[in-house]
Amino acid sequence: MAKLSTDELLEAFKDLTLIELSEFVKKFEETFDVTAAAPVAVAAAGPAAAAADAPEEKDEFNVVLDAAGDKKIQVIKVVRELVSGLGLKEAKDLVESAPKAILEGVAKDAADAAKAKLEEAGAKVSLS
Repeated sequence: MAKLSTDELLEAFKDLTLIELSEFVKKFEETFDVTAAAPVAVAAAGPAAAAADAPEEKDEFNVVLDAAGDKKIQVIKVVRELVSGLGLKEAKDLVESAPKAILEGVAKDAADAAKAKLEEAGAKVSLS
C-alpha cells in the first residue's frame, strides 16, 4: 500500500461530504482508540460560564432530501439547479439514494429557498 502524504490526504478529505467525514472520524477513533475532541479547559463560574450556557443560534443548515415523491423527474431537475456541476446521472443517483443531503452548510435563507423549490417539485425535504 502506498503511503499518502499529508497534502494528498487533505485533498482526499476535501472530496468528502460532512457526513462521510464524520463517519471517517468515528471509525478512526474506534480503530486507534482515541478521541478527536479538543480538550476543554474548566472555566471559572461567572459571566463567561453564563454566556456558554445560552444556546447558539444555528447559522448553517443542511438541506436533506427525504423522499423524491411522485414527480421524480421534476425533483431531479431541481437538484441539478441547486447543486452545480451535477450531470443527469449524478442527480438521478442522488435523488434515488434519498434520504441524502443535497446542500450542506448553507445559510438559512438559501436553505429555505432550496427546500421550497424541492417541495414545489414534489419532494419531501427537511433541514438539519
